[in-house]
Amino acid sequence: MSLSVKPVQPCTISTTVHTSSKQVTFRCCTITVQPIKRSNTTSFEIKAPKNWERLLDPIHHHDLQNQIPYSPATETTTMTRPFRLGKRWMEYQGIRNWDGLLDPLDDNLRGEILRYGDFVQAAYQSYDFEPSSPTYATCRFTKSTLLDRSGQPETGYRVTKNLRATSGIKLPRWIDRAPSWMATQSSWIGYVAVCQDKEEISRLGRRDVVIAFRGTATCLEWLENLRATLTHLPTDGPEPGLDGSTPMVESGFLSLYTSRSATSQSLQEMIHEEIKRLLQTYGDEPLSLTITGHSLGAALATLTAYDIKTSFKRAPLVTVISFGGPRVGNRSFRQKLERQGTKVLRIVNSDDLITKVPGFVIDNNEDDDDVSKKRDVQVGSSLPSWVQKRMEDTQLWAYAEVGRELRLSSRDSPYLKSINVATCHELKTYLHLVNGFVSSTCPFRATAKRVLDHNHREKVKILKREK
Repeated sequence: MSLSVKPVQPCTISTTVHTSSKQVTFRCCTITVQPIKRSNTTSFEIKAPKNWERLLDPIHHHDLQNQIPYSPATETTTMTRPFRLGKRWMEYQGIRNWDGLLDPLDDNLRGEILRYGDFVQAAYQSYDFEPSSPTYATCRFTKSTLLDRSGQPETGYRVTKNLRATSGIKLPRWIDRAPSWMATQSSWIGYVAVCQDKEEISRLGRRDVVIAFRGTATCLEWLENLRATLTHLPTDGPEPGLDGSTPMVESGFLSLYTSRSATSQSLQEMIHEEIKRLLQTYGDEPLSLTITGHSLGAALATLTAYDIKTSFKRAPLVTVISFGGPRVGNRSFRQKLERQGTKVLRIVNSDDLITKVPGFVIDNNEDDDDVSKKRDVQVGSSLPSWVQKRMEDTQLWAYAEVGRELRLSSRDSPYLKSINVATCHELKTYLHLVNGFVSSTCPFRATAKRVLDHNHREKVKILKREK
């Protein structure tokens, strides 16, 4: 049997006993029981990273099975069965900014977040990480088999295009004498997939297009991550923000999105080409575009959403589901995203260093009522006012968080025995935390189980004394 938890009140234990009715009362969560097969595994060890220089890398595809156990077979609670979104699909895609769905976390939204996380997982599984391989930095599978062979069968989606990102960093002449993996300028970074299954389209309430991005993998991608100053977007007359500033984004992320090589289109050109084709093919039916990614992929997902809404007047509802993403742009960039109607849901681990860089956050949209946002501690806001003013004037390091935030913490999970910088950033950790999160006051599903066990023991003790 497995436990499915629905939060109703903050987690507090009350040991008040009604001896007349022989009942023990408590306040926390309501429990419903659903049968499901699962293993008896309830704990695991996360090994410390061996190579700190690979901090932004995912764990290799052959290590994934030995790490954080995100799967119904190893979770203490099961994911909810697929929910028929129907006419409510826009609500779960963020049309109302996920109001009332994040704290406590709606079970149907949880299922959708995990589903899109699986698409990112497929991108990691499909990438060839082995530097000595002749196919290093390419996709290991064909488009027709990618989802099946990466462990995501029966999704109802079909991959329609592979995506590559190219670094704009100019390499020195001596690089010819270095190992070839150091000079890999263009690499496979994700894919576009379209929902083709009629039953899944009916369940979702529309045809869904997914763009999924992996995180940092190559040496040059690492170097692009370090180009952390803001730069202006190369658009024709960008609309200024409410304060008169123009949208700016992190230099390295923009370089990976817009750079091209003699043999490869830019990531931007590939996406434009495919979105144009898909709009021509499916533009007359209910359509959604969901862009998801982890780490570097989360940043590219946000840039992609901005670019699509800027470039295509007939663009459908565009939603970003990002995991462990760094900051991307300034306040004007955020304001432009909001005016476009682009919906962004950031999944953030409080213990993940990557979500706290680059730069400083001076303005975190303080008028927002999102409780999960207000839990974040912003470095820039704690600085003296004259320092904040100086940073805003330079415009090179003053970032702004975008969209809505679902804030989680590795420390809330009773199953993470080892918490360090690398494991807190892994996608597996994020999916594990999403699957277990209940609310800000009852942060993990297992908390409810412990409360129930505690009260059961108390009740047994009372009954024994009465005998």
